Amino acid sequence: MHNPLSPIDRRILALLQHNADLSAADVAERVELSQSPCWRRIHRLQEEGLIERKVALLSPQKLGLSMTVFVNVKLSSHGRRNLAEFEEAITGYAEVLECYTMAGGMDYMLKVVARDIGSYERFLRDHLLQKPHVQEAHSNIAMSEVKRTTELPLG
Repeated sequence: MHNPLSPIDRRILALLQHNADLSAADVAERVELSQSPCWRRIHRLQEEGLIERKVALLSPQKLGLSMTVFVNVKLSSHGRRNLAEFEEAITGYAEVLECYTMAGGMDYMLKVVARDIGSYERFLRDHLLQKPHVQEAHSNIAMSEVKRTTELPLG
């Protein structure tokens, strides 16, 4: 980040990442600014990319997606083209919520949601393991969710 955030900017970001439905007037009141300067700060934070987008967080369980699986994937070959092909394929799967390149023994870690073990197995067999350069995939099934947040520490 090129410019350090002011304490007011941090408070604005904290409020918005907790509840993006807050109006500029609500945020202004809570950070003790008038509405126009607060709106300008929010707009600047968006333009600078600190606020990437505003989304609604859905309940996976209420939507029938009760299974979360963390999958470690190792590729058989690490050429740029193979990595790019794998990454492009992964972005096309709605089941994959997150994908990270990893240092260490595995190349990628995926966070995958599924309705049940059968639907996860179909995703694994029919899609992930069918990719030409996937050598190994190790699944770790989450038994319960202890903490889930999208709020970044701003302290």
